[in-house]
Amino acid sequence: MKYSLLILISLMLVSCNEGVDSPRGFNLPHGDIDTGKIVFIKYQCLACHTLQGTEDISVEKNQDILVPLGGDKSQIITYAQLVTSIINPSHKFSKPYSAMSQTAEGESKMKIFNEVMTITELINLVSFLQSNYTLVPYQPTKYQYYPQ
Repeated sequence: MKYSLLILISLMLVSCNEGVDSPRGFNLPHGDIDTGKIVFIKYQCLACHTLQGTEDISVEKNQDILVPLGGDKSQIITYAQLVTSIINPSHKFSKPYSAMSQTAEGESKMKIFNEVMTITELINLVSFLQSNYTLVPYQPTKYQYYPQ
């Protein structure tokens, strides 16, 4: 099962362009949100992340890295973005947290779980994380009308 995750990762990393390497058509099955929460706790994600409504007092917090997950977003956080963030955490850094979450060499400080997490765990974890994001409509700035 661990080798299956490596194959999945390889396919996703190679699938960045259009053409034969396009990610078009790639889709993972739906996961179980409740099981995903168990996976989130199992891998002690709360050591470096915060997630409103999810706590685990047995996990020692890394005070140098506390990257929030979930919440209200004005852009959709896609399933593919979440999968990529887990299997290739150095792919992209969230601007407000990039300094705290990467090494001097520009690599993510996040532990790589590719050798220990099964594909089923990944699918459930991503389903759980995605359920914690809420898309909020963009609110344009309301300008005061000033007559001339």
